[in-house]
Amino acid sequence: MPYKHNEPRRHKIPKAKYKVSNWREYDQALQQRGSLTVWVTPEALEAWAPAKTGQRGRPTSYSDIVIETAVMLRSIIQILGLDLPVPDHTTFARRSARLSLTTALKKPKGPINVVIDSSGLKIFGAGEWLHEKHGGKPRRSWRRLHLAVDPDSGDILAAELTTTDEGDASLVGPPLERIDGPVSADGAYDGEPIYRTVAERHPDAAVVIPPRSTAVPSDTAETEPTQRDQHIQRLAEKGRLGWQKAVGYGRRSLVETAFYRYKVLIGRSLRARTLSAQKIEARIACAVINRMTSLGMPVSRKVA
Repeated sequence: MPYKHNEPRRHKIPKAKYKVSNWREYDQALQQRGSLTVWVTPEALEAWAPAKTGQRGRPTSYSDIVIETAVMLRSIIQILGLDLPVPDHTTFARRSARLSLTTALKKPKGPINVVIDSSGLKIFGAGEWLHEKHGGKPRRSWRRLHLAVDPDSGDILAAELTTTDEGDASLVGPPLERIDGPVSADGAYDGEPIYRTVAERHPDAAVVIPPRSTAVPSDTAETEPTQRDQHIQRLAEKGRLGWQKAVGYGRRSLVETAFYRYKVLIGRSLRARTLSAQKIEARIACAVINRMTSLGMPVSRKVA
C-alpha cells in the first residue's frame, strides 16, 4: 500500500514481519564483507607506472589504476608495507577528476527488469565554512545521483551524477544505453519524452510509470494507443491501487533500497570538490556496493 494512501491510519497498521530463509549463507556473506583481503598481482605492479607516451611535457607519475586504487583503499599501501610510490593529495584530487575507470558496473546478460530513480547527495563547500565562521543560514549544496538497478539481484547497472538543475526525465537515456528490458520509475519520470527515449533504444521494452493525476490520453489513443495511454485507461478502470497490482509497480521500491544501501555503506555526502571528480567518486562507490552484494543477499518472505 502506498504511504500516502494509509497515512491517516498508519499508526494502526501492524508492521510487517519477514523471515530470512538463507541465514547460513547470508551470515557467511556478512563475514566476508567484514573481512579485508588485499592482494597485488604482478600485472598491477607492472602497470603501476604509466607507459611512456612520447609526447612533449612532463609525463604523469602514476597510472589510472593507481588513482582508482587510492579512491577505493586510501592509505592501504602503507598498511601493507609495499615499496610502491603513493600519490599525494594534490595529485589524487587532480587525477581523479579525469580518471578513466577500469572497474565497470555490471552489464546485464539478456533482457531484465530495470528500476530507475534518483536521490540527493550533499556536497561541502564555501556555504558550510561561511556558516561556521559568521553564522546565519547555511547554504546547502547537492548533487543528484541517478541509478538503474536490477530489482532481482540488487546490482547497480548504471549510475549518473548530475547537478540539481537537471531533471529526472532528462537523465533516462544515459542509464539505459547498455540495458535492454522493461523499465519502471516513479511519477517524476512521467511524460511522452520518456516513452519516446526508451522506444528509441529498445522498441519492445515495457515502461511502467504512473501517469500524473492530470494526465490525458494522446490524440491517437482511440486508434493507436501508446503505453502511456494504456496506463491512463487502466488507471481509470481499476484505480491507482488496482493499477499498481496489475503492472507490478511495487517492485519499483527496490531502487529505494539500493539508495538506502548506498547512503548507509558509503555515506550521504560527497568528498570530492569538483563535479567531474564527484562523478568518479559516485561511480566507484557503486562498484564497491556491487562487489559487496555479490557476496550474498538475504532471501526473505513475509510471514505476518
